[in-house]
Amino acid sequence: PTLNFKGKSFVQNHHLAVKYHQLVPQKDKSLTDKVSLHDNLIIQGDNLKALKALLPTYAGKIKCIYIDPPYNTGNEGWAYNDNVNSPMIKEWLGKVVDKDDLTRHDKWLCMMMPRLKLLKELLSEDGVIFISIDDIEQHRLRVLLDEIFGEKNFISNIIWEKADSPKMDADYFSTSHDNTLMYAKNEEYYSLNRLTVDEDGLKHYTKIDEDNRRYYLKPLRAMGGQGETRESRPALYYPLISPDKTEIFPKLRDGGDGAWRWSKDKVEKEKNRIEWIQGKNGWTPYFRIYADTSKGRPPMTIWYNKEVGSNRTSKNEVNELFNDTNIFATPKPVKLIKRIINISCTENDIILDSFAGSGTTAHAVLDLNKEDEGNRKFILVEMEDYANSITAERVRRVINGVPKSRNFQEGTGGSFSYFELGAPIEMESILKGVNLPSYEE
Repeated sequence: PTLNFKGKSFVQNHHLAVKYHQLVPQKDKSLTDKVSLHDNLIIQGDNLKALKALLPTYAGKIKCIYIDPPYNTGNEGWAYNDNVNSPMIKEWLGKVVDKDDLTRHDKWLCMMMPRLKLLKELLSEDGVIFISIDDIEQHRLRVLLDEIFGEKNFISNIIWEKADSPKMDADYFSTSHDNTLMYAKNEEYYSLNRLTVDEDGLKHYTKIDEDNRRYYLKPLRAMGGQGETRESRPALYYPLISPDKTEIFPKLRDGGDGAWRWSKDKVEKEKNRIEWIQGKNGWTPYFRIYADTSKGRPPMTIWYNKEVGSNRTSKNEVNELFNDTNIFATPKPVKLIKRIINISCTENDIILDSFAGSGTTAHAVLDLNKEDEGNRKFILVEMEDYANSITAERVRRVINGVPKSRNFQEGTGGSFSYFELGAPIEMESILKGVNLPSYEE
C-alpha cells in the first residue's frame, strides 16, 4: 500500500527538475581563515535548492541526517513555496498553512517528498536518517518513508520524553513525547553503535560473583505461557539434582508438570552459571545473567528526559547562550542530538541537518569533537532570516565560549564556512560561457 495525496503526481519527481544553484561564500559571516565547501557548513537558503546544490560535493557521503521539520500543527506559520509545474500547486505558493486549510496534510507531504528523496541521495550506503515528528503527521510520514526508503529499511520509532511535567491546561491528555523515526538507506550495510554501560544500566545486576562480576538471577523453569508445560516441551522435563541430592522437577504454580528453559546438555555445559536457592517450597534452580560491559548496551526505544534532556532543558541552553528568554521557541536539547550521533556515527563522519533551526545539531557535533578529539563535520541548512543572527551566531558562541555563562564559558573550538544560495546554474549558459561564476566563487 502507498499513500496518495493531492499533488503527489507533480512532486514525486520534482527533485530531478530542481536546478543546481551556486553556493556563494560569505567570508564576513564565516568563522574560518579559509572559506571552503569541505569545512563545517552553514547554508542560508531554501533547503530543497540547497540540498540539490550539495549533491555534487556530498552525494553518498553523509553518514547521519537529523531533521526537525514543521510538525504541521496549524500554528507554525509555514507556507508552501516549491515552484512545482502544476497550476494547482502554484495556487498554494506563499499561503500560510493553518488549521482551517483543507489541503494542510497534502501540502505538508508535497513539501516533504522531494526533500526526502534528495536526502536519501546524500546518505552514504551505511547512512541513517532520524526525523523528529509528533502524532499529527507521524503516521503519514511513516508511510511516505516506507515508499521512499523501503519498508525493510525502517529501524525504529524512538520515543523522546520531551516534557518533564504535565500541562495542567491540557484539554484531554498532556502530551509528553515526540516520535523520532529512524530509517537506514540500506539495512544490509548499516550498523548501530552501542551505548556506554553506566550505573543506571546496571541497576538490575545486584549480585557479584567470586570474580567480582555483576549478575542477576533468572528462574531456570520456563515462564513462557504454553511453552512452559511438560506436554508442550517434553524434552525439557527432567530431574535436576539439588544441593541436598534430591531430584527437582520443573513444576508450575498450580502443581502441574512444567519445563526447564535449558536442555540437559546446556545445563551440563553451563553448570557454573546455575545457582540454587532454598525457599519454603524447597530448592529452586536459577541461572546467572552477567553484565557484559565490554560490548556496551543497545539503545532502548524510549529516551527519557533525565538522560537526553527535555523541552525545558533545550530552552535553558539557548537562553543561556544568548542571555535571552525568547530567542527561539522550539529548540532540541543538545544531549538528544548527541545520543543520535553517538549511536549512528564514528568520530570522522558528516552529520547533516536541513531544518537547522537554532543550530542544536552543530552544537552537539562540536561538543562531541571536544570530548573525544573527533573530526566529525556538520552541515546546516536554514532558510529563515535568522540563519545568521541565531543559527550561525549560536555556533559562533559555542565555538568561542560565552564568558558570562555558567555552562558555556569554555568554547569547543572549531570553524565553519557560511554560504548563501546564489543564482541557478543554467547549463546552456555555461556551455556558451555566459554568466560564469567569478574565480573566487
